[in-house]
Amino acid sequence: MKPGILSASLALTIVGLGAFVTALDQTVVVTALPEVMLDLKIPVVELDRVSWVVTGYLLGYTAVMPLMGRLADVYGYSRVYQASLVIFSLGTALVAVSPNLEWMVGARVIQAIGGGATLPIGMAIATSMLPPRRRGLGVGIVVACAEAGSMLGPAYGGAIVELSSWRWIFWLNVPQSAVIFLALLWIPNRPQRGASVDYLGGALLTATLLMLSLALSRKGLFTLSSPTPFVMAAMGLGLVLVVILVERRALQPLLAPFLFRSRAFVSANATQVLEGVAFIIALVTIPLMANTVMGRDPLTGAWWLLRLTAAIPVGALVGGWAVAYLGVRPVTVAGLVLSAVGLLLVSTWDLDIAEPRLTVHLLVAGAGFGLNNAPIMARALGAAGDEYRGTAASLVTVSRMIGMALGLSALSAWGVEHFHVLTAGLELPVQQPGETGEALRARQTEYMARLNDAGLALFRNFFHIAAGVSVAAIVPALLMRPDRRERDAGLEEVDQPGT
Repeated sequence: MKPGILSASLALTIVGLGAFVTALDQTVVVTALPEVMLDLKIPVVELDRVSWVVTGYLLGYTAVMPLMGRLADVYGYSRVYQASLVIFSLGTALVAVSPNLEWMVGARVIQAIGGGATLPIGMAIATSMLPPRRRGLGVGIVVACAEAGSMLGPAYGGAIVELSSWRWIFWLNVPQSAVIFLALLWIPNRPQRGASVDYLGGALLTATLLMLSLALSRKGLFTLSSPTPFVMAAMGLGLVLVVILVERRALQPLLAPFLFRSRAFVSANATQVLEGVAFIIALVTIPLMANTVMGRDPLTGAWWLLRLTAAIPVGALVGGWAVAYLGVRPVTVAGLVLSAVGLLLVSTWDLDIAEPRLTVHLLVAGAGFGLNNAPIMARALGAAGDEYRGTAASLVTVSRMIGMALGLSALSAWGVEHFHVLTAGLELPVQQPGETGEALRARQTEYMARLNDAGLALFRNFFHIAAGVSVAAIVPALLMRPDRRERDAGLEEVDQPGT
């Protein structure tokens, strides 16, 4: 094996392992929450407060990522990756010793700042170690590892809780991170001479993303039931204007103007936003449908969802490999079409859906979601070039998170409203004077049947919407062509199959 190939393989192994370990913590806490509530003496009526254990992680994960990506571009990917692991380990240790909920939420934010940075920096390392034609495969490997970590997180957390305390879920992160930290010493660090970090722009952008994420995550934005999300959105948009003014005066801005003049980069981000919307709808609706109108137990709903998520890392690997032979746009469009077809197939389910249809439909949708991950990221990284590779990877990842937040709030708002429309006129059957028990049971059976039909119609509409969003994402995906600057730099290779 050639030294260059050996170095690239070692780098991919290290960053893939890092993506897997840090991605576990996005979902690992889900199965541990009941034990956390019991240990920290949090009553069930305060479940909305407990949700901040998850929300806090997502906010920290999203808001600081672009700044961390830029730090990596300037000071070197390996060293900033190591610093991120230190922050992640500090946060995870603080979670493990949490005496109360407030402490735990704050620690989860710290943990997310470090863990969230590892994914885009890992992608930047993967692409920097590979020739242009193989960069899609490198991104695909990192994405597949991250998706596998997210997929296995609940099972991993459940196993640890079953064997020991929930706190050991987080204590085990420390030695795992230490191994990756030491392994990174073998990857050369290449800081950019003369480059600098726009810390003011980074701080303002962090505040902007934090405010917009909070606004988008509230269903009141769509139900018009509260002014809070609109106030937050207005503050976020005001901060956007401040960021633009500050960035225009910065010598080396965090948000480099050439990125947003790049049709390929802007189109990649637009595609990611729409795909994030479609993905979160599928992710929420599948177990919810199984546990409500389908009458299945929670474990069955989890197994259904696992069928979809298990196909994502496989699709990511195939997509990364296929980019070198088919090009970015064909693979992206194929993934979007496949996910739309899978979602439309799921929308045809009736109450007695059975195998093998169930598994095939979910695998098709999951493979589609995975297939387009690598080419979208490869296209964005190609547009950024060497100087802003980590920043670009961070921004595209943030775009997906924003799409998921937007989709979730819209889903919860529109779903409740539409369910009320579908069930209009349905009255809970109560026994009337002189009515026999048999007649009452017949009316109750009819009521439940009509209620289930309304619920099934609602969930089918969810899948139709998600499929439509995936199809709509094809438009920006087709615009992901290299600009003149990228062609002059030789970056068009990732979009030209067989070169």
